[in-house]
Amino acid sequence: MADVSAIDLVVDERLKPGMPVEVRSRFDHRWCRGFEVAEVTADGYRLKRLSDMTTLPVEFSVDDVRRERKKQGLWWY
Repeated sequence: MADVSAIDLVVDERLKPGMPVEVRSRFDHRWCRGFEVAEVTADGYRLKRLSDMTTLPVEFSVDDVRRERKKQGLWWY
């Protein structure tokens, strides 16, 4: 059995371009939907806003971006 280091686990958790994500709002710290990963950088991610397909001009840290989550317990979703 191969040993798995913490670094390997971080690499496996990295999001890839085109994946739908949520980003933590810098205003109220809530998770916001409607974005996808445009580019993976050394320090985080560049994101694209899906409403107008604009790549945002700032880089987001890995702590402020997560995979998009489906809402739980709603019958229409």
